[in-house]
Amino acid sequence: MCVTCLGLAFVASLIEVLAGALALAIIIRTLRSWVDVRLPFGLDDLIAGVTEPILGPLRRVLPQAAGMDFSPFVALIAIQFARQLLVGVLPRAF
Repeated sequence: MCVTCLGLAFVASLIEVLAGALALAIIIRTLRSWVDVRLPFGLDDLIAGVTEPILGPLRRVLPQAAGMDFSPFVALIAIQFARQLLVGVLPRAF
């Protein structure tokens, strides 16, 4: 394989992993809001620090319907859209 091909494959994989990790952090934060459990090793602070820059602005823009916060749902859709867009614009490595 060529070096450029390996670089493109690395970037695509990095985008996939980061999008998956961010989606997982949002899901964990949402589940934690339903169940009062502390995560070990400071993971609560890490998850809040990673997800708040995304969820905070969405919360301010989106109206709450019957007390429900739809910002995690919208964020997950936006993450998947951004992932597909970013990976889609990369030239094919094959």
